[in-house]
Amino acid sequence: MLFGAEIWGLKTQAWFDVWSIEHLAMGIGLGSLAGLASYAMAPAETMSKQLRKKFEIFIVLSVSFLWEMVEHYLEAGASYEVVTYWFQGVEFWGNRIITDQLMVALGYLLYTRWERLKWPVRVFSVLWLVLHIAVFPHSMYLHELPLLASH
Repeated sequence: MLFGAEIWGLKTQAWFDVWSIEHLAMGIGLGSLAGLASYAMAPAETMSKQLRKKFEIFIVLSVSFLWEMVEHYLEAGASYEVVTYWFQGVEFWGNRIITDQLMVALGYLLYTRWERLKWPVRVFSVLWLVLHIAVFPHSMYLHELPLLASH
């Protein structure tokens, strides 16, 4: 346990969960979109590489925090009961605010180093979302499997 929470486990009680994988992928996907947005807003010659990287990470983390805010309300019951059930409880604050954002930032940094990752990761991300939203009964289903269970 670290600061009263497990390192790996259910999102309601752990720093990392199976969705940490998707947050890494999200950082890679958002990184490529942030790059397009930054060049659309400021042509290459108008911004240094260092400033552009800071601007892009700002875009990536802003979108990520916006998603986490929406997700919090969905988990807390601001939508249909089936949606609240699928989310399986309100995420541990450290997971939502710290480790999810670190995974997104790491994904962005991976994208800046290896841009060719963007298409394989986009395919993985779409398949992950379709599988976990349409096939599995709820968001924490994989943690019920003995191989991934934290107990």
